[in-house]
Amino acid sequence: MKVAIAYRGAKKTGKNRYKLADKVACANFEGAADFAERKEGVIAGAYNADEIEMRVLGGDGAGWIRQSQTDETVHFQLDPYHRNKAVLQNVSDPAARRRILGLLYGGDVDLLLHVIEAEALSADDGKERGGYEKLYNYFQSNKDGLVPYSRRGLDLPEPPEGVEYLGLGAMESNVFTLIGNRMKGGRCLWSIEGGNNLGRLLCLYHTDRLGGYLDRLGSCVLPERYEEEVTVRMSAAKAPTRDGKGYDGYHQVSVPSSMKWLKDMARIRTVLSC
Repeated sequence: MKVAIAYRGAKKTGKNRYKLADKVACANFEGAADFAERKEGVIAGAYNADEIEMRVLGGDGAGWIRQSQTDETVHFQLDPYHRNKAVLQNVSDPAARRRILGLLYGGDVDLLLHVIEAEALSADDGKERGGYEKLYNYFQSNKDGLVPYSRRGLDLPEPPEGVEYLGLGAMESNVFTLIGNRMKGGRCLWSIEGGNNLGRLLCLYHTDRLGGYLDRLGSCVLPERYEEEVTVRMSAAKAPTRDGKGYDGYHQVSVPSSMKWLKDMARIRTVLSC
């Protein structure tokens, strides 16, 4: 499943705590081109796309992510988590790790790649050499994203009032919050259609947009030709015992114990009272 988020920056909510500003999200199993189109649609639904001056595109370097780097206003940055993880997984020598990480933070990409290549050539062990080569290829293919955007001398537009620009690094947490926490636990198995539907609901819920979306659905009016079909007349004997005054659908509705979150997510109380 592919997941994407977009946001303006971050708002400070407490000491050393921030919340992403105006976050939108989408998730789907579809191919790269279709997902890129969906992502752009979600962004255009929340922002005036014509007024976006600059984007910083963060990701792990996968090809489908790089497809969004369409013009000079989009600046790619390799996700810090995956960048550092690649060093830790492929370099076993502590001194070499410190040297490589120091060059990463120093921003000298050409020297960094030269050092990794030299380490690979001088390695005696085949497994160790393979690790350096894997790291070199990963960094070489994402060379333009190794230096953080904040240290490239970019002419960044002024952030909105109350919003700050922080370093990228929110994506992994959002992958867990949006998708992983609900869809990967308990040995869950999803069909393509079911996974896509739940992914959409979770993205709306975790960006505080689900309530408004459900309210819009609840306010729809059927065409007049359907009026007779949806009008049901029942005798008092056939009416449900809990139908009418005093019926609280929020508490009476049956929800499996493993899905208590569904009550809050779908806001059943609001829907039933419409």
